[in-house]
Amino acid sequence: QLQLVESGGGLVQPGGSLRLSCAASGFTLDGYVIGWFRQAPGKEREGVACVTWRGDATIQADAVKGRFTISRDNVKKTVTLQMNSLKPEDTAVYYCSVREFGTKGPKDYWGKGTLVTVSL
Repeated sequence: QLQLVESGGGLVQPGGSLRLSCAASGFTLDGYVIGWFRQAPGKEREGVACVTWRGDATIQADAVKGRFTISRDNVKKTVTLQMNSLKPEDTAVYYCSVREFGTKGPKDYWGKGTLVTVSL
């Protein structure tokens, strides 16, 4: 069973930086997409960025493009979200998510989340 654990959240001032990490375990298949979502208070969950476990293809949401960078380490089985030039609207619980492509179709896994607060 695939499991995800996020870390790195905290309080940061506008313009500051944070690095989030997601540790994945329990891989049994080769095909995965792993990424970050976030949910602000009173808002719907939205996608932030994702990367393929193989091939290193990445995509970022327009709201974070140029400020956030996603990367993965296939040896450590971790993904990192480097967040720069943070804005108050980036405040949210950030979730790591994996989509596993199995023989019966995709299966999604979610971490418990880590809180990022951008405030003076």
